[in-house]
Amino acid sequence: MALIGVVGGGIIGSAIAVWLLGDGHEVMLFEAAPGERPASAGNAGLIALAEISPLARPGVIGSVPGWLLDPLGPLALRFRDLPALTPWLARFLAAARPHQVERATAALAFLMKTALADHQELARRAGLSATMRKTGAFYLFDRDAAFRAAQAEWAERFRHGVAVEERSVDEARASLPGLTGRFARALFAPDYWTVSSPAEILRGLRERLLAAGSLEAIKVNGLTRAADGIALHLADGASRRFDRVVIAAGVWSRDLVRALGLRVALETERGYNTTWPVPPIELPAPVFFAEHGFVASPLADGLRVGGAVELAAVDAPPNFARAKAMRAKMRRYFPALPEEGGSEWMGRRPSTPDSLPVIGAHPGDGRILFAFGHGHLGLTLSAVTARHLATLVSGRGEPQLEAFGIERF
Repeated sequence: MALIGVVGGGIIGSAIAVWLLGDGHEVMLFEAAPGERPASAGNAGLIALAEISPLARPGVIGSVPGWLLDPLGPLALRFRDLPALTPWLARFLAAARPHQVERATAALAFLMKTALADHQELARRAGLSATMRKTGAFYLFDRDAAFRAAQAEWAERFRHGVAVEERSVDEARASLPGLTGRFARALFAPDYWTVSSPAEILRGLRERLLAAGSLEAIKVNGLTRAADGIALHLADGASRRFDRVVIAAGVWSRDLVRALGLRVALETERGYNTTWPVPPIELPAPVFFAEHGFVASPLADGLRVGGAVELAAVDAPPNFARAKAMRAKMRRYFPALPEEGGSEWMGRRPSTPDSLPVIGAHPGDGRILFAFGHGHLGLTLSAVTARHLATLVSGRGEPQLEAFGIERF
């Protein structure tokens, strides 16, 4: 068994460390800020098995100019950050070509095939229970034209085994009490699970690591390779040697990767939400507002309304007007939702232009492994990423993982 260092204690790094512990390895996870709430702690709480479509695709590209004209729309770009974001955006445009979309969809479908079973196994290893329930999810469309435009995407998902059912307006209203606002069409996707609390899942994983003496609260500043192992250089000046190292530090992974002489296109795709601890309305399932880029999800933490995309520098101040805009839009459908009383939050999703995470080994040194760039799917893909990282450690990685290699950059 190996001595393994894991850099980054969000949902991806924590899941990997717990899985490797379960395999009998000696593991140490390093997290610079365990007291903060990373993107994995404040997300919508969905195991989104149906979401195999990359963000970059022709229909989205055509909508981008209109979205950017609305500073509070589904996509926002801080133009002061445009020079730094330009290489990522150029790759995003290239990723929307049909053959690239097909490639990315097939790759995400491969991960989703075992994602649920892997979550169940991770929960067992971490001692978590009763954290997931199958709810399905509704998609609401304001216009017939938007519904028709979405059909190609859902048809592609269907070809990969994702189920979807059209629901009439009356059927959707009957299923969603309080839905009185106007909309034209609705879909129901049964392949969604909702977790009780993403923050509690992350806490449970970290508690498992703490109990094993496998978590340290310190920043990793860099790493070097030597014949006898990989050295991690810590913020206190100390260095620690490991047989293998996993870089799973979200968007901050790019600094460590680039210091190794590798290229990676990784930027911050920020999302906002509002959570009401005492739900003002009761939803039996998550509801996606398809033309507005956000979702309302019922959690043990309360009702959470959030999503959308904001491309900005990691350290840019939050713009909570975006959370307010989503609340206002949701009240068009659910008028009982109050304007006040909720808690606002912003998270930084580490995202690649093709929507595929980086899962794989350093092309020149198999002792260094990568697991970052999961975008909107960090929680969904955390357990399956952990399992695949464990197979790479054991030398049994599946050939389909080549699609997620860092070499593509």
